Amino acid sequence: MSERVVSPAWLADHESARVVDVREAWEYDSIGHIPGAVNIPFEQFRADEHAADGGDGEGMLPGEDAFATLFGEAGISRDDHIVAYDDHHGVFAARALVTALLYGHPPEKLHLLDGDFSAWQLERQVTSEEPAVEAVEYVIQRPDETPLVDSETVADAIDDGETVIVDTREEWEFEDGHIPGAVRLDWRELVDDETRGLKPRAEIEAILDAQGIAPEKRILLYCNTARRISHTYTVLSHLGYENVGFYEGSLTEWESEGRPIEAES
Repeated sequence: MSERVVSPAWLADHESARVVDVREAWEYDSIGHIPGAVNIPFEQFRADEHAADGGDGEGMLPGEDAFATLFGEAGISRDDHIVAYDDHHGVFAARALVTALLYGHPPEKLHLLDGDFSAWQLERQVTSEEPAVEAVEYVIQRPDETPLVDSETVADAIDDGETVIVDTREEWEFEDGHIPGAVRLDWRELVDDETRGLKPRAEIEAILDAQGIAPEKRILLYCNTARRISHTYTVLSHLGYENVGFYEGSLTEWESEGRPIEAES
């Protein structure tokens, strides 16, 4: 198991890690935040927030320049370990981390805080004091390979017995319409509602096995706009699943291209 998902105790022991709070600014200021955390609200990681800047044409990714500006102004460099958190079981923070991964931040330096802000606040001090930050130049270095897959790859995988296409949305969404042959795994099934952190590994693996999501399979993830699959991707990476594809365009792109949809009768 990797350190892709880390505990509050781990964070407390790694004071050099850069902490990113992706909640809204009013939450960061009024409710308080983890000491030393910088605030980059989740919407800043999405393309629609940076429409005037152009973009990558890759789903909801904000664009290289926009992303480099976000991290650079927050004083974050590619050498930094990053721990991201939110107050929604980690789904928004995971999206920030996957965005960083796709723009080349080293995967071993990207971490999701298990149990979100609540887990830290329950036992540790929070603050309303904003840290002093010195802007740096964040240099984008796109990796040679990423987990990104396109709609054609997903279409080709529909009848591939070695691939599992995974829909991470809610049951009613899946029933209304999904990519043919997909199995449903609501991202929240892997999270304990009480602790807001991940369920025990054995329990998660049993949930995955029940849907045929096995480590030896190729796994292609999608939702609507790539937010929810970010959490599932992070969890699978944490568990050591190596062949996981990330369909950034997700169902929004799939439908816009006029591709087939399967609905539950």
